[in-house]
Amino acid sequence: MIKLLAVTLLSLLIHGYPIDPVPFTSVKVTDAFWGQRLKASREVTVPLAFSKCEETGRYDNFVMAANPGEQNKVKGYSFDDTDVYKTIEGASYLLQTYPDKELEAYIDSVLVLVAAAQEPDGYLYTARTMNPDNPHDWAGNKRWEKVEELSHEFYNLGHMVEGAIAHYQATSKRSFLDIAIRYADCVCREIGDEPGQVVAVPGHQIAEMALAKLYLVTGDEKYLKQARFFLDKRGYTSRKDIYSQAHKPVVEQDEAVGHAVRATYMYSGMADVAALTGDKSYIDAIDRIWENIVTKKYYVTGGIGATSHGEAFGADYELPNMTAYCETCAAIGNVYMNYRLFLLHGESKYYDVLERTLYNGLISGVSLDGGTFFYPNPLESTGQQERQPWFGCACCPSNICRFIPSLPGYIYAVKDNSLFVNLFMSNTATIKIQGKDIILSQHTNYPWDGDIKITVDKTSGKNVTLRIRIPGWVQNRPVPGDLYSYADDIKPAYRIKLNGSEIPGTLSDGYFCIDRKWEKGDCVDVHFDMEVRIVTANKKVVADRDRVAVEKGPLVYCAEWPDNNFELHSLLVNRTPEFRAVPAPEKLYGINLLKTYAQVLNYDNDGRLVTKDVTLTLIPYYAWAHRGPGSMMVWLPWDVSVAKPVIPSLP
Repeated sequence: MIKLLAVTLLSLLIHGYPIDPVPFTSVKVTDAFWGQRLKASREVTVPLAFSKCEETGRYDNFVMAANPGEQNKVKGYSFDDTDVYKTIEGASYLLQTYPDKELEAYIDSVLVLVAAAQEPDGYLYTARTMNPDNPHDWAGNKRWEKVEELSHEFYNLGHMVEGAIAHYQATSKRSFLDIAIRYADCVCREIGDEPGQVVAVPGHQIAEMALAKLYLVTGDEKYLKQARFFLDKRGYTSRKDIYSQAHKPVVEQDEAVGHAVRATYMYSGMADVAALTGDKSYIDAIDRIWENIVTKKYYVTGGIGATSHGEAFGADYELPNMTAYCETCAAIGNVYMNYRLFLLHGESKYYDVLERTLYNGLISGVSLDGGTFFYPNPLESTGQQERQPWFGCACCPSNICRFIPSLPGYIYAVKDNSLFVNLFMSNTATIKIQGKDIILSQHTNYPWDGDIKITVDKTSGKNVTLRIRIPGWVQNRPVPGDLYSYADDIKPAYRIKLNGSEIPGTLSDGYFCIDRKWEKGDCVDVHFDMEVRIVTANKKVVADRDRVAVEKGPLVYCAEWPDNNFELHSLLVNRTPEFRAVPAPEKLYGINLLKTYAQVLNYDNDGRLVTKDVTLTLIPYYAWAHRGPGSMMVWLPWDVSVAKPVIPSLP
């Protein structure tokens, strides 16, 4: 019965979008680059997160909620429950890749505590339940009273649902899913515009996208209706501020504003409603917002959220480097948004954005060993940033916990008889297409080179169109739109071979399509020219004028102090730089360095400007801040007007 329920769940989960996701349960990653990240998650990040839940009283909150009373002292944040839910979510994804009975038993023991804290009608919010007469200061005197402000009751629901679905997919156990369904049912009963219900929207969004996912899992339309209610009512309740994207109804919005994490979670929910209902007003609105982000508010590293003031989007083209906020959670939210827009529209440009964010501004948020973290991810530093072992407000570490292990679910997608290959990493996958299984394997050294081998290990006996994404950087387009451009004369190419013979083809929505009745052993060799490129920003981005960024394939590079024995701000990059890639398997878990000749500017003792030839060494941006605090720079001076010559110290 359990296996039958699991199969039913998976079949429901991949139904509903115009394009069906291939779930993480169908893909096993064997990749060197991402395998290291998954190993760090399994061995360090997730165990660390669970230990922090123990140390900081997260579990104690559930114990006290199961035994409420005046004796319970309410501490911490009103959303501390979510750290437990997010860590269980990440651990559940890992169980699929690395079965672990001990870890599974540990999760079961935590869920016993969670279940005991749930009130009889399904309400589960420890910040109130543990001491109903004196709840958390942010909670209000009664349910939902401050849900549009600081209580985070709906936010807690959202992360609970996300974690419960992952746990059920990975284990086939209903223990967490039933808890989440009971809380979701409580919200559906009590929140709405019917007599006796409360009209309210989430202060911090995520419930919208979680409820849409719960609809797909259960097939119960009330969850999708509740997700849409939360979106439809935004801008019509007492909260009408830009910070929480409530300044106008969502279908009238056309600009990314306010708190970047809240925004991307809401935009993801909008994309869900657009995709699952086909509502044109939602489709048009989310398309407008996406266009605003990628053409005016998107960092070259894939980060979003320019300012620490409100952890928010700035004005159009406001993209400072030293003070860039680029919260790790916002990068994760940006991936969620672009993934859903791909499932809606089926165009590769959404994965171009997703991939840039993934390989740069997202994984920069966690150290290579999985044990320290960034909250902001700036593009320039003089040494003021250091990775931290944890945070009191632990949303970024716990979000990293849940995201990286979920990566296998982003590689492939299916529509009718088409199989989309969206990300390139070594893996094996069993994918159902029109009711029949096809098994593929990928072998690649991506992102260090552009060669990918796709082998058919089992056929479906039917015609299948293999759609291989040709990244925007291969098509001479760093991002959709004109926010960034390549400033060199390189014209990269790509080649596709089938069983050793090169095949011609044209692109459809950014995909190279091969339609055939595949046979076992068929092999597709993909080659992308992966040259070092220099990038310039739109002139409206004041912070990047007369500067260049450097990238190779999907990776953005930066200059960091340990590799360069000169003051980085005095650097001047040659007008036509030539780079060489240098493999460094011993450095930073194995990277490719980039080296080029450059100059530094100095004043001599007589006050004259002098130059010195140097070798500039660059590392992937995601790998910075692993060797102590010091200078780092992504946007490098390309004109003498922005270089800062070193002034000799006085005798």
